[in-house]
Parts: sequence; C-alpha cells; structure tokens
Amino acid sequence: MKHQLFIVEGMPCCGKSTLSAFLAEVLSESCKVCYVDEGTGQHPADYEFHAYIPAEEDGGVGRIVALCDCSEEERNRLMPNKIYDGLPWKVEMPLMLDKWRQFVTNATPDTTYVFNCVLLQNPMCETMMRFGFPEETSLQYIQQLAEIIQPLNPVVIYLENNHIAEAVQKAAPERPGWLDAVIAYHNEGKYGQSISAQGFDGYIACLKERQRRELRILEKLPLTSYVLEDPQLDWQSAREKLRGFISQQLPQ
Repeated sequence: MKHQLFIVEGMPCCGKSTLSAFLAEVLSESCKVCYVDEGTGQHPADYEFHAYIPAEEDGGVGRIVALCDCSEEERNRLMPNKIYDGLPWKVEMPLMLDKWRQFVTNATPDTTYVFNCVLLQNPMCETMMRFGFPEETSLQYIQQLAEIIQPLNPVVIYLENNHIAEAVQKAAPERPGWLDAVIAYHNEGKYGQSISAQGFDGYIACLKERQRRELRILEKLPLTSYVLEDPQLDWQSAREKLRGFISQQLPQ
C-alpha cells in the first residue's frame, strides 16, 4: 500500500523544517506532494493559531475562529480560548481529533502529504509540558491519532538529537525572542514545575525527557518509522540516509 502521509518529528532546532522540505523534494520526483511546514497558517491537520468559541458563548453553536483573521481587539479577547495554550484538555482533545478526521476524509487520493511536528511534538507539548500528564496518557492520545491516520499508511521520520543544548544555542540567535519564550513555556508548565525546572538548563531537561518519551511512544505506534540520529552534525549524510530510506518505501 502506498504511503500517503510522511511526518517529521524531533526536538526544537534538530532540522525538522530543513529535512521535511528535502523529503518533500525527494517525494515530488515520483508523486504529487503537498508539503506543509509548521507555522505556515492554515494547516489541514492542525490548529496553529485558532480559538474555539464554545456554544454557550456563541448562540448555541460552537465555532472555531482563525485568529489571524481577527482584529487585534478581537484576538486579545479570544486568546483565553486559543486552541493550544488556552483550552482545558477535555475541550481541546475532541477538537483536535475531529481536525485529524477531517484531514483524512478530505485527503486527495493522488497526493502525498508531508508535515512536521503534528503527531508527537504538538501533542506532547500539550499533554506532557502544559498539563503534566503521565506518559501513558500521552501515549493513549497519540495512539488515537495514529489510528485515525492509518488509512493513509503514515510514516514517521524521527530526528533524534543527542546534543539538544548545543543545537538550541546555535539556532537561538536566528530567532529573536524565541528562546526566552520557550524557556518560560516549558519551565512554567505543569511538567516543568514538577521537576522545578529553571532557566536554560531547566528547559533542556524538559526537552531531553520529552525526547525519551517520544521515542518510547513511537515504538508502540502501529506505523512505519525511521529514526535518524543527529542529522545536524552532518546534513549531507543525513540527506543521503533519508533518501535511501524513502527509496525503500516507494512502490517499485
């Protein structure tokens, strides 16, 4: 069966955008590809910058709003309802599951999709980092996502990073304000609080544990996966290994 969905995962600054773009380029040599990087706006399988207005606040009909289409005043009013970061888990989870179901239903049969960070990173940032849920809870949720996307015969390519701190420090100057924001997000979340995470070292401790959990969860998912170790140390070698793996997954 043809693989119709490829998802690249890994820690921040490990090369997800770089190698997912390369992956899309390789796949485009043999099939029609839809490549969607994180943070690009309207994502077919994820809510990147949206808010949910519950039925009781919206005349009896719950509504999802793209915050990028709102005025500054309206965005400020809706931020407490932001999907990711604002909603309670019991409200957020069914919205995300429905979004994935919609994507699978609407996926074009002759198109191969390439995403990054939506199957492991985003769910783990919510279940682990924000809410402090145990690993089993994260696993159960991600297993539901894996079941939903099963008709697309998905492949996950995981970029394992054994030098997380160095990679983050190298990339941070290219992203003004980003490092302070992610340090605060991780250290102030329920998981960060549970380990008394502080400063840069606390942030890195959070990421290292998240990577350990993600790799364990990946092993338990019923889908094809490939772990590419430390691609940031040798991009050329990483591209060659990735191309070799992809060639084995394509129909002969």
